Amino acid sequence: MSLKRVKGNGLFLIGDPHIAATPPGQRLNSYSADILDKIEACFKRAKELGMVPLILGDLFNWPRENSNSLLVELIALFRVYNPAVLVGNHDKYQARFTPDVSMAVLDAANVMHLMNEAGPSFILETPEGDVLVGASPDGFPIPKTFDRGEIECAELQVDGAEFIKVVWVTHHNIAFPEYKKPHYAIKEISGIDWVINGHIHRPGLTIPAGATTWANPGNITRLAFTKYALERKPQATIWTPFCVDLEKWDVPHRDFYEVFPDQEFPLEIEDAEAAESKFLQGLERLAWKRTHEGSGLKQFLEENIDPGEPESKLIWDLYTEVTDANR
Repeated sequence: MSLKRVKGNGLFLIGDPHIAATPPGQRLNSYSADILDKIEACFKRAKELGMVPLILGDLFNWPRENSNSLLVELIALFRVYNPAVLVGNHDKYQARFTPDVSMAVLDAANVMHLMNEAGPSFILETPEGDVLVGASPDGFPIPKTFDRGEIECAELQVDGAEFIKVVWVTHHNIAFPEYKKPHYAIKEISGIDWVINGHIHRPGLTIPAGATTWANPGNITRLAFTKYALERKPQATIWTPFCVDLEKWDVPHRDFYEVFPDQEFPLEIEDAEAAESKFLQGLERLAWKRTHEGSGLKQFLEENIDPGEPESKLIWDLYTEVTDANR
């Protein structure tokens, strides 16, 4: 076994594009073209900078329900730039990466470097020296430690001692500040210099933990109709061997109200007394913001259903039954 070698000045990181032929949530019909334009802009910028483009998982929004025409467009685009692509949870069907998911079609077309297994993935040859890029796709653990010396012993035909940096890309629930569902703590991982995570769409502060620096650059796609999405600029990020933080790059994008409907934002529940009246107001809004996949209903339920109430499970089961039946 030998690792692929790729020349570049660093990594151009593209977070969670969520490509789909059908607009997810409350995005308007131009969604597919908008995201393809963003990805192409990222690829072109990476080429200008001499960087290797790397997508941090969730290339697709739905693992299989993508049209052939969309896949043909992606194959044509990816063939030019040959990006590295990490497998995210949205890229798998029933939690498995199988030959019938859309990403497998791109892999079979040999237009990208697929990162679907845990471990060392490729060697980045930079002017400063060789960098090992490893991966923990969705569903695989993040290493607790990494012995660079083991690379040599694993018949990968490289000398681990020669690497100036080891970068590990992940697609996990990591305990960045304000993230509410952490599974992995931020801590030093012996042998790994950087952990760069996809999956969490909101960008987080870069956090050093001993000799390991953790970064969560966020995604390039505005999926949720929120005030935060209105204020935030979609950004890709750049990693270079001796950077202390990721460099941000604003991805060219359309105005918020060109990609979302011009409507009110959901109300924030400030106290229990107001909750009941706002529940009724929410029902009124729900009546006119129906979406292709029931995202408006999902958002409404998340804001108004108490998980601790006994009827909550029944309501969510009904929601799942209805939305799955419409796909």
